[in-house]
Amino acid sequence: MKLKALLFAAGLALAACSPTPAPAPEPVVPTSEAPEPPQMTISSSACTARGGTMQQVGRMQSWQCVVKYADAGKRCTDASQCQGQCEIPGNSGIAPGTATAGVCQADSNRFGCRTTVKDGKAEATLCID
Repeated sequence: MKLKALLFAAGLALAACSPTPAPAPEPVVPTSEAPEPPQMTISSSACTARGGTMQQVGRMQSWQCVVKYADAGKRCTDASQCQGQCEIPGNSGIAPGTATAGVCQADSNRFGCRTTVKDGKAEATLCID
């Protein structure tokens, strides 16, 4: 009797290990529609009226009005001296709190890595994508 019970249990264990067929993958249906282009946040004519140009910026390549600043490249120690931000050009590697001077931001594009200067001291580097 014990042998029959043991064989029965072994049979159940083997039956539980039998492979089950994988579900059939859903078919991929090609569409003729192209992905939607990024949306513009401002009209092209309004951007031009502000003296800017429409550009695709950032990782999402969204359309934004980018305005060039007249004081671009001017030496500064704080954003209050600029139309935009006072920033250290390039990937500076300067530690936050270090006394430094920067230059006025070239345009209104906020994307990329930037180290701003506030009250003559470097702020933390921020990367906006």
